[in-house]
Amino acid sequence: MDSYLIQVNGHGDHAPVLDVHLKSTGNTISPGKVKGRKPRWAVRASEMSKKTFNPIRAIVDSMKVEPNPKKAMISLSLGDPTVFGNLPTNDEVTRAVKEVLDSGQYNGYAPSVGYQSCREAVAAYYNCPEAPLKAQDVILTSGCSQAIELALAVLANPGQNILVPRPGFSLYKTLALSLGIEVKLYNLLPEQAWEIDLEHLESLVDEKTACLIVNNPSNPCGSVFSKSHLQEILAVASRQCVPILADEIYGDMVFADCKYEPIATLSASVPVLSCGGLAKRWLVPGWRMGWILIHDRRDIFGNEIRDGLVRLSQRILGPCTIVQGALERILHRTPPEFYHNTLSILKSNADVCYAALSAIPGLQPVRPAGAMYLMVEIEMEHFPEFENDVEFTERLISEQSVFCLPATCFEYPNFFRVVTTVPEEMILEACSRIQEFCEMHYQGAEGAQDLECDK
Repeated sequence: MDSYLIQVNGHGDHAPVLDVHLKSTGNTISPGKVKGRKPRWAVRASEMSKKTFNPIRAIVDSMKVEPNPKKAMISLSLGDPTVFGNLPTNDEVTRAVKEVLDSGQYNGYAPSVGYQSCREAVAAYYNCPEAPLKAQDVILTSGCSQAIELALAVLANPGQNILVPRPGFSLYKTLALSLGIEVKLYNLLPEQAWEIDLEHLESLVDEKTACLIVNNPSNPCGSVFSKSHLQEILAVASRQCVPILADEIYGDMVFADCKYEPIATLSASVPVLSCGGLAKRWLVPGWRMGWILIHDRRDIFGNEIRDGLVRLSQRILGPCTIVQGALERILHRTPPEFYHNTLSILKSNADVCYAALSAIPGLQPVRPAGAMYLMVEIEMEHFPEFENDVEFTERLISEQSVFCLPATCFEYPNFFRVVTTVPEEMILEACSRIQEFCEMHYQGAEGAQDLECDK
């Protein structure tokens, strides 16, 4: 029999090192056939991989359509603010990373939950009297997507269910189904600026409900919940004893006439795992730096959830160490005017887009209050030649070379989503083409009836 001696060395910010010494007694396993097994090749994809499904990819990849070769393609579909180069990050941000890279001090492995000093920096940045934070309340992750994945994995078991907004970010469903977790969709109300239908939400809760996902500000809606509405959501969670997974990656990205309220600041009794990161507010989605903030002032999560998050983080060795090394400077030295300028551009683009689309017969945009999106309703009765929003957006590509995501991607048919991070002149051109498209295909009440009779 072989025996092992394991010695742990490590201190400070640096990950512990395991020294493993193997002592062999000389026994060996000789190669040969395993008794009762006839060797044969039988390599199959795992059940987890088969259950993993991304609605956006499934719909977009099935759209077999070519843009109009006479018109340059304008994509209003991708939620990446860096695509067109009009929204660069701040010089202080890039300078911080360059200096860390040149220092050579962050080239090794970090603890799976992140360097202690970096966790302290995030805790200090988000700490407030209403929701106090310390370093041990912070888990650093590889982007906000991994933060959401870890939060789901620690809160829910296979066979349980989670409550997810409709329309909502498709990744929630992708991650949940791959983990064997059922998704229950609660409705948002476009006529109420995408507030939650609270009665519908509460009706979905049962004994297997593991958590409620609240995305504020919202992707895909660009909506921002008021303080009073967040308190109503917290009241449901408190009555039903359901913890909240808060996707707050667009936190503080709200327009001047709104105020962003982190949901954990409004309740001491409901435990919250808040997921965020650098991607959107600092305009560096490719840097893959996210975090989970653990808010648990009543000790409902206790050590079990905290320990579970630590163990889950050990499946990979944490986020990029170079960005970790720059994190304190990024958080605390990025000038306020950078955030202000970004929001000014996003609001101006949103206003231009909303005004232009509001003037088009057959479309009903919902005014956004933050983030970088707005949703547009297609009055399908006035476009009877199209079966649904997918067909509508397909033809918009083939005829006008404008690509908007059909909201079927977000479980909300007969809408489409517009990304507002593109340069203003491209938004104006895209809206002009959308108007031309709608005028070409719009049918009044009588025309729509006649077309239906011809089918």
